[in-house]
Amino acid sequence: MARSTLLPSLLLLLPILYIAGTAESSVATPSAATNFIKASCSTTRYPALCVQSLSVYASAIQQSPRQLAQTALSVSLARAQTTKTFVSKVTKFKGLKKREIEAVKDCLEEMGDTVDRLSKSVKELNNIGKSKGQDFLWHMSNVETWVSAALTDENTCVDGFAGRALDGKVKAAIRARVVNVAQVTSNALALVNKFAEKH
Repeated sequence: MARSTLLPSLLLLLPILYIAGTAESSVATPSAATNFIKASCSTTRYPALCVQSLSVYASAIQQSPRQLAQTALSVSLARAQTTKTFVSKVTKFKGLKKREIEAVKDCLEEMGDTVDRLSKSVKELNNIGKSKGQDFLWHMSNVETWVSAALTDENTCVDGFAGRALDGKVKAAIRARVVNVAQVTSNALALVNKFAEKH
């Protein structure tokens, strides 16, 4: 008796299990866009972070080196803006040491410059359009210069917290965020350079 009531239940479950299984396998098999991102990221300094931060945009990137560079810059800009906001909040913390206040304020200035330079880079890459030859090289040179400068700003912020005197939660929290921004910026620069080489 128990067996006859069990069978219809099992038959109902089979299509659900099949759908769940196929959905899982379609997610597990990487698309051409994801493979393109992985291959491109393998040439960057932080490949795992590169794949993790860009693969969510695979459908927009497809297999376009330009779209990949554009997306990498946009991700870097978004993280820089978030970090700048965080550093700005830290300046209002009570009980900071004098040297901490100076380091945080300097870092805020550096992150402001980073956001500015990355914003310009995103716009410049957007404006390239169908530029060719010297015109294209001029635009790309601007992008590369600004992204390199942004990377320098980020590293300068981290350097401002050098020395044991500044060790503590403030340094650790800011450093973790800024290092992450610097790493995605480094990856973005590598992908921008790669895109420039292909023209």
